[in-house]
Amino acid sequence: MSQSVLDEVPVLSMADMPKAAFAAALGGSFERFGFAMVRDHGMDQRLVDDGWALARRFFALPEEVKQLHDAAGNGGQRGYTAFGREIAKGARENDLKEFWHIGRDLPTGDPLRATMLPNIWPDALPAFRPVFTRLFAEFDRVGARLLSAIALYLGLDELWFDGPTHNGNSILRLLHYSPVSAQAPGVRAGAHEDINLITLLLGAEEGGLELKDRNGDWLPVVPPPGALAINVGDMLQRLTNYRLPSTSHRVVNPPPERRGFARYSMPFFLHLRPDFVIDALPQCGDARHPRRDPPIRAHDYLMERLTQIGLVDKT
Repeated sequence: MSQSVLDEVPVLSMADMPKAAFAAALGGSFERFGFAMVRDHGMDQRLVDDGWALARRFFALPEEVKQLHDAAGNGGQRGYTAFGREIAKGARENDLKEFWHIGRDLPTGDPLRATMLPNIWPDALPAFRPVFTRLFAEFDRVGARLLSAIALYLGLDELWFDGPTHNGNSILRLLHYSPVSAQAPGVRAGAHEDINLITLLLGAEEGGLELKDRNGDWLPVVPPPGALAINVGDMLQRLTNYRLPSTSHRVVNPPPERRGFARYSMPFFLHLRPDFVIDALPQCGDARHPRRDPPIRAHDYLMERLTQIGLVDKT
């Protein structure tokens, strides 16, 4: 894939395209590139803007205030993870970022609460909880529509993913990459693939996101303003027996003249239910494409990967 090919990746409209055409185009983009770009998703821009503003206010708080909500005890799944704690699978250096995780609130007595802990909210920002609760729901809504299109592309009933993702362990991540010096080498986030089904990413003001093509070259990804970049995660890759590939991506340092600026990002990691067993779909395998991975429960796979990236202690 060359830069010219990347430039030809269509920006798909969730509002203007017929359901079948959107499903074909989305699935085709995933199968070829491992990602797609989507506009007209219907997310409230004022709500999104409120989310960006609150993220900036949170990360500007004193370190001792942020540490009051440290997520080290829950595998980084809820609350604050400090700068430099996460490391990409197989990487030698930790990522140059800090982040906050918001998950799904489950009713009291739900058996999934054993693996999905309650949210943590920063006392210093009263608006944080209502804004990000609504924003989580918006990502959830758009994500369900995208999964419906993926189901149609795979020859499944369009509501097939509703059960496997009902009360799924999805995560809204608020990311802050601090400024670096003009001479700083390397990357802000090492090359990695996401763990989940699909990731919905709202564009960042500062660039740096790069996608690895099939030739091993790194290419910049810049969604149009307001559009979502959607990429396939390892769970969907495994479920589709690698028909829909989970593409490696990273965040590199910007040009020297922009390295004095912070980068903020807001990905939504759409997950399966913790008790769902990931196994290759029958229509994604045949004699030429035998099943590549054994079945595994979604929660077990998540814990395995969180250990690899340093958020869960190996002991």
